[in-house]
Amino acid sequence: MSLLWAILTALLAVGLLAIVFGFASVRFKVEGDPLVEQIDELLPQTQCGQCGYPGCKPYAQAIADGDDINKCPPGGDATIKRLADLMGVEATSLDAAHGVEDIKKVAFIREDECIGCTKCIQACPVDAIL
Repeated sequence: MSLLWAILTALLAVGLLAIVFGFASVRFKVEGDPLVEQIDELLPQTQCGQCGYPGCKPYAQAIADGDDINKCPPGGDATIKRLADLMGVEATSLDAAHGVEDIKKVAFIREDECIGCTKCIQACPVDAIL
């Protein structure tokens, strides 16, 4: 009987802890910075790293923290202008140290001709081909 009582007590304790931590996770939830979210929405979401950050969200955080808005070649001048409007700063030209703006491209895989060599995957700078 004492073993059953110990198991029930342990289950009750775990259940209570789950309720407490569940409540705490909702009550004390840390929201993301709304400015970072707005900046991230303006970025092209290519996750290419040309800006010097591992993705668009880290670059958005850096911009919110004061970094330059002109480091995103895939976004180009249009993105720089939208970021400048949002941040209330002057739009500057794209920093050539991070690359040049290129025309948008779309890859079409011709499945009937594909031999599975994966050269297209290696050539894609933004991991768009799976």
